[in-house]
Amino acid sequence: MNRLRVRWLGRVPYAQADVLQRAWHERTSDDRLLLLEHPHVYTLGTNADPGHVLVPPADVGAELVRADRGGDVTYHGPGQLVGYPIVDLPEWRSGARDVVAYVRALERVLVSALERFGIAAATSDGYTGVWIGDEKIAAIGVRVVKGRTRHGFALNVDPDLGMFENIVPCGIQDRGVTSVAALGGPSDMRVVTDTVVEEFSREFGHDQIERTDVVWRHRPSDLADAGVVADPTVDFGRPEWMKVRVRLGSEYRSLKSTMRDLDLHTVCEEAGCPNIYECWEDGTATFMVLGERCTRACGFCLVDTRKPEAPDPSEPARVAEAVARMGLEHAVVTMVARDDLADGGAAHVADVIAAIRARRPSTAVEVLVSDLAGDEQSIAAVTDAAPDVFNHNVESVARLQRAVRPSAGYARSLSVLARSVRAGLTTKSGLVVGMGETADEVRSTLVDLNDVGVEIVTIGQYLRPTPAHLPVDRWWHPDEFAELADFGHALGISHVEAGPLVRSSYHAREASRAGAGSAAVVVGT
Repeated sequence: MNRLRVRWLGRVPYAQADVLQRAWHERTSDDRLLLLEHPHVYTLGTNADPGHVLVPPADVGAELVRADRGGDVTYHGPGQLVGYPIVDLPEWRSGARDVVAYVRALERVLVSALERFGIAAATSDGYTGVWIGDEKIAAIGVRVVKGRTRHGFALNVDPDLGMFENIVPCGIQDRGVTSVAALGGPSDMRVVTDTVVEEFSREFGHDQIERTDVVWRHRPSDLADAGVVADPTVDFGRPEWMKVRVRLGSEYRSLKSTMRDLDLHTVCEEAGCPNIYECWEDGTATFMVLGERCTRACGFCLVDTRKPEAPDPSEPARVAEAVARMGLEHAVVTMVARDDLADGGAAHVADVIAAIRARRPSTAVEVLVSDLAGDEQSIAAVTDAAPDVFNHNVESVARLQRAVRPSAGYARSLSVLARSVRAGLTTKSGLVVGMGETADEVRSTLVDLNDVGVEIVTIGQYLRPTPAHLPVDRWWHPDEFAELADFGHALGISHVEAGPLVRSSYHAREASRAGAGSAAVVVGT
């Protein structure tokens, strides 16, 4: 069996896509094909002449990025299908790979796809890429490391061709550019993408395709845009395994008193966690910093979305004091999304880590952060603080991302996790099910998490907080959660905590031990 894992990721900034393809290049053995669009960006290959950039990119709303692919300068933007194949090339001679043969294969893929749209494309002697006469319709630039490919191709479906006028495309002075739409072909990105996938799998001999897509509409209004029609009556009559026993013992009351005394918030309360009684009675809780108001309105979350207040500079010390009073060996700290702050709140989270370490050095610290807008410096501010566990939740499968998390993104979350892994941290993620995903989609998500290096994963049942939130599509049975855990373990994920009532920090002690090999931790909820 020759399997190809295909991911349509939507519109992804160049740097995030680069992190993701590098992670999958380094950690996977399966063939992968990443397909996406970029926001406006000019990239300089290893042989590029900077003089071929004719205007300051910022003046036309574009980035300028140096890439380690071959070739000169090129443009990527909306309306252009970018493909990053990650495949192993066969040995050619003396252990070397025939890169030229690989480039010719990519050209054949694109020529064949264009032929299906009635476009007579061809290669051109002395030039790389695919051409219509003297006009280029697809550029190719690759890099091969240890026999495995990165970078790839860019096919002009229906981009703003005027953006090419700001550069000398591929360093070729006397030739132009064109697009599929300009030649009378389809402008529908999905139609073109589907055709390219078929031709790629045929050219490279793949007999099995595992494909997941983010939803194609850019701003879906609800789950129906992602192909989900949920039955609102499912919310009524929870099955027996979803019922929680209320426990208001002394530990619960003591912890609640500590939180109120220090004016702290917990995600246990703000997000309506079903495990609050179990975990608080066990003397553990997850601190929620940067206030109780979130700048995002995710379809599944109960946290307050009114305008947030300024961060409280005394909060890190108060969290550290609570950790000391409770005698925690493992503290879990989460945050609301703070897109109103330049760094997304990263420096504040780093200050909390430092305060806990200063107040109680023996305490292990786990952080559960937002995606920090995918910003490299903001993520580094947290990873440089060296939390013992770095957690960021992908929350749902690729297809449902824009309905479940309209201000987030699947590729962005994976790139955040990949940066944590690259920083050498024990990395954790989680998702909730019951919003319209399929079991195959959850398994594909577990594959993607494993392949960027995530060591700990939590999977739990979605509970609808209010009638204004997304409906419950179905109740997953405990046996199905067990099957998902077995699948994750078989992939190589160190710890998969899966069950109806599981949440991000449930049984964090056991998860941390499995992920980091440490025995000196105590659960945070």
